Amino acid sequence: MSDRNNNLILVVDDEADIRELVRYNLNKSGFETLGAETGEKALELAREEHPALMVLDLMLPGIDGLDVCRILKNDARTEDICIIMLTAKGEEADIVRGLEIGADDYITKPFSPGILTARVKANVRRTTGSKSGDGVLEYGNLFIHKGRREVLVDGDPVDLTNTEFQILYFLAANPHWVFTRAQIIDEIRGDNYPVTDRSVDFQIVGLRKKLGAVGDCIKTVRGVGYRFFEDTDH
Repeated sequence: MSDRNNNLILVVDDEADIRELVRYNLNKSGFETLGAETGEKALELAREEHPALMVLDLMLPGIDGLDVCRILKNDARTEDICIIMLTAKGEEADIVRGLEIGADDYITKPFSPGILTARVKANVRRTTGSKSGDGVLEYGNLFIHKGRREVLVDGDPVDLTNTEFQILYFLAANPHWVFTRAQIIDEIRGDNYPVTDRSVDFQIVGLRKKLGAVGDCIKTVRGVGYRFFEDTDH
């Protein structure tokens, strides 16, 4: 497995004008970029170059964007590549489906190049970690290390998506406090992030499933949102 290039962004779109617009703005911000016009080429470059992040259109010739995302997230060699879906398919069901299969972010067309660039920077920062932001949380048999983005249950590693990890860390760092879905999204994504309540619920379902019995530490507060209960020894 090759080391991830934390300054390399792969832009995947079959429309050359959009692909080059995104690359131009990211290059101006100091990133290196590669372009791909098909899902097959995207998979090839992802495996060969191991970029930090992929900006991925859904409607591609051949292998579509959803399948590209699914393939990358199910491959140990590429599962850590952050994926921002950039697409004209902006219905709630499309967003939920994209996040459910492992996308880290979702932006609909038409889009602001400035906002897209800011989202790329934010996601790269989150996935590469920050030494100054290291934090360790331990609750019974649950261990969370923010700087290493590591979660252990009974000493065994738990593989979470970037969004799942952020939700878990945020809730676990504030035990017993109740947070609405909007507050959770604002904390991990920023204000005015266009994700629905249902999307948050899907993330929580996936997180609980991966944590196994420890997933019971994330409690649903009916009509409000979620809270973390620190007794995980059960």
